[in-house]
Amino acid sequence: MFIENEQQMMMIRQSARDFAEIHIRPYIMEWDESQTFPVALFKKLGEHGFMGIIVPEAYGGSGFGYQEYITILDEISKVCGSIGLSLAAHNSLCTNHILSFANDSQKQKYLPKLATGEWLGAWGLTETGSGSDAGGLATVAVRDGDYFVLNGSKNFITHAISSDVAVVLARTGDKGDKKGVTAFIIEKGTEGFLCR
Repeated sequence: MFIENEQQMMMIRQSARDFAEIHIRPYIMEWDESQTFPVALFKKLGEHGFMGIIVPEAYGGSGFGYQEYITILDEISKVCGSIGLSLAAHNSLCTNHILSFANDSQKQKYLPKLATGEWLGAWGLTETGSGSDAGGLATVAVRDGDYFVLNGSKNFITHAISSDVAVVLARTGDKGDKKGVTAFIIEKGTEGFLCR
């Protein structure tokens, strides 16, 4: 069994290495100099199963574990750390939070799009006044009937402009109460949700 797993890991490593050499290395300077975020690349990463690495196959993901996840990120990051970081942010911050904490209907709706690269995900915690301190969030969410109204702003959010959906953290309890923070899934195009 160990030899089979070792061979599988070598195939995964080689697949990620080949992808990076073919689809990333030739374009790094072009993207950097034009300050372009390569959205089309992330669609291609999805076609190769790299956008939902730890997402179960039932939701369109690769169904791998963390060893495979780290191996893929390692190979992509060896060629371009920025793309590796973006891939990690999509997989870990947005997609994994939905996988870990969303209800079944939310998982059915969002995970297949995120895992296949049809959609790119963002995760909004950081704010000007509190940095990444969840207990100090100024963004608040107030219930209004069956919905919540969020009021606040975030900054330094990976994929904020390019994403199709974001998991946004807002305070639903008293400031400083780290258990008074709730995560909301917000689609691009939602009224009042602006990304600049």
